[in-house]
Amino acid sequence: MINIYTFFIISLVLNISLMWYLSKLLKKFMFVSSNLADLYFTTRAFEVFVKSLYAMNSYHGDPILQELVIKTKIVLAEIENFREVFEYALDEELEEEFNAAENDEQEEKKEPLLYERS
Repeated sequence: MINIYTFFIISLVLNISLMWYLSKLLKKFMFVSSNLADLYFTTRAFEVFVKSLYAMNSYHGDPILQELVIKTKIVLAEIENFREVFEYALDEELEEEFNAAENDEQEEKKEPLLYERS
């Protein structure tokens, strides 16, 4: 009879300890997830900025800016790998805004700056 009570108490203590540890672990997971999402969006905003800077007439073709655009894409790809694991704290609205900004930038490149008269 004493063995059953001892086993019950040990089991109860272990379960409470594991629940406490799990709650701490989940809090850290959400913290990392949130910060990783912020890092991704900050880097994505930087990429959009560098691309718009590179598209300017005075900087177009600059090899340093071109290399910066390439390196930014590599960093974003690495962050995206980690982001897939921690995708619980993503903000879809921000993602859509960045995609819209990128699409606007591509449309501006397609339109000629000076219109030809026929």
